[in-house]
Amino acid sequence: MQQSRKIRRGINKQPKKLQMPPAQKEKYRKFLSSINVNFENEELFIQAFTHSSYVNEHRIRPHDDNERLEFLGDAVLELAISQYLFKNYENMSEGEMTKLRASIVCEPSLAKIADELSFGDYVLLGKGEEMTGGRRRPALLADVFESFVGALYLDRGMESVYSFLEAYVYPKIAGGAFSDMMDYKSQLQELIQREGQGHIQYRIVQEKGPAHAREFVSEVWLENNQLGKGTGRSKKEAEQMAAQKALQKLDN
Repeated sequence: MQQSRKIRRGINKQPKKLQMPPAQKEKYRKFLSSINVNFENEELFIQAFTHSSYVNEHRIRPHDDNERLEFLGDAVLELAISQYLFKNYENMSEGEMTKLRASIVCEPSLAKIADELSFGDYVLLGKGEEMTGGRRRPALLADVFESFVGALYLDRGMESVYSFLEAYVYPKIAGGAFSDMMDYKSQLQELIQREGQGHIQYRIVQEKGPAHAREFVSEVWLENNQLGKGTGRSKKEAEQMAAQKALQKLDN
């Protein structure tokens, strides 16, 4: 009898499925409509906006957060951007396309687009993440953008992803919005060489996060002086972000 009660208590402690009142679901429906996204499964999009801190705090099933959708969305986004560049920039070399794609599919760019679309207003966060400004944190916004793309792909297919990007991302590429972000490292190297100040060196000082969402922290040094520190989802991106911070510091 005592063992039976323990089993029942264990069952009651099992994580629950994410549930949302109809009024709150309607909020997401209106939001998707406002950005001209047709959908069939609203639950996928709600999951795309569900941060792990919310899942942990509400004891919801671990995989109901947006991390798996982020993993998928990252791959879908890279493919969609690669295809756009391949079709529209016939004179661009493989190396140039790689650099431009990296400047688009990086944390600062994706976070900026997500912020412009007010994605942060719809993220489900735990209280701790909310209090520390998570709703406007660039890394979180970039992750949500990728999760959203993953949800859109699963719900409506690749053509809907292309349509969404045609409305909100491709025009920015055509307008040159990312051209100044292509290679901060080269800009910094040219500046240092021009001024004859010495040699610069990049150091990866930290790796964090799960394997599918790894984050790297890089520092850039000029001789014995640290010029900048940056974070990215690859070592190269982290170095680019560190170089960007260094350029901002030197400009000031």
